[in-house]
Amino acid sequence: MSEKVNKNLILRESLALQRTTLANQTTFLSFLRTAMYFAVAGLSTRNVLQIENSLLIEISFYTISFFILILGIVNFFKHKKMIIENEKHIGDYKLDYYE
Repeated sequence: MSEKVNKNLILRESLALQRTTLANQTTFLSFLRTAMYFAVAGLSTRNVLQIENSLLIEISFYTISFFILILGIVNFFKHKKMIIENEKHIGDYKLDYYE
């Protein structure tokens, strides 16, 4: 005796996983964009500002950019692992949906 599968629930869970994956990717791209802004600020600091310590400011912008990029990469893979671990709670929804 087989149970009737609630296809709406399966579809909703599948779409929630896709939304979460896309949100994780969007967050990574935001980290990347912010890191690039700091790198561009570091590039343009010495040319725009004619001050004595412009090299130190440039290096600090590069350092901040590097740490933001590393933080974004770590955050992306940490959440990707969590998404994959939580995906197994849904089960094999594709098999159930197409029956």
